[in-house]
Amino acid sequence: FIYCAVLGSWLRDSAMPSRVEDYEVLYTIGSGSYGRCQKIRRKSDEKILVWKELDYGNMAESEKQMLVSEVNLLRELKHPNIVRYHDRIIDRSNATLYIVMEHCEGGDLSSLITRCIKERRYLEEQFILRVMAQLTLALKECHRRSDGRATVLHRDLKPANIFLDIKQNVKLGDFGLARILNHDTSFARTFVGTPYYMSPEQVNRMSYNEKSDIWSLGCLLYELCALSPPFTAYNQRELTEKIREGKYRRIPYRYSEELNTLLSKMLNLKDYLRPS
Repeated sequence: FIYCAVLGSWLRDSAMPSRVEDYEVLYTIGSGSYGRCQKIRRKSDEKILVWKELDYGNMAESEKQMLVSEVNLLRELKHPNIVRYHDRIIDRSNATLYIVMEHCEGGDLSSLITRCIKERRYLEEQFILRVMAQLTLALKECHRRSDGRATVLHRDLKPANIFLDIKQNVKLGDFGLARILNHDTSFARTFVGTPYYMSPEQVNRMSYNEKSDIWSLGCLLYELCALSPPFTAYNQRELTEKIREGKYRRIPYRYSEELNTLLSKMLNLKDYLRPS
């Protein structure tokens, strides 16, 4: 049983594995179908972190494997613009895995967009370009790892998965849907992700590669400009048709033609014409 073997190896790779008691829970940030994300304090040095509390007891085998993959990815991916992995704790008595990660004091881009809508203001182009530049560096680390390790597709780029630190630096997080693309295969054929940001090749159930992440990055940058996604609909079928057509309104004219042109390249229906 692979999952048990992996859990066992996690327990053996440290002489003094961390315990839940080593941390103090401050408050819950959010929750999902399998657990919570909480802000915590490490008692040994008072460092503020977060952990994802994941109940794996009722997970299907495929979901357990996805969980194992996420933790392995987090341990491998080390980059200034990727949320840093710190530790993991396994509570066998409650079938719970705690993934301890960097705390991003600036919140996520989804919350920032919501504030802009409420305050009726737009984000500055300079900030949007900075987000784009830093996310590009993070994706480059995922897509072109130079040490021979497999390429990683994030597959769920969206504002809620992009975080800001106290200096407003961008951090790419939540690799829960990420897929490793081995060198002996050029494409991935599983279809997951956030519907509004899904690429044409995903909705058409075609093979895809890292260019789908570039499409999603284009959708994200568009939403930072327009405060809404480029493709919206009342149901999945209508949304799929809009994505296939690839037609969307220009970003507000307060933003430069250069930025608009760059977005149009990212949102090209032909994946091979999107920038790398």
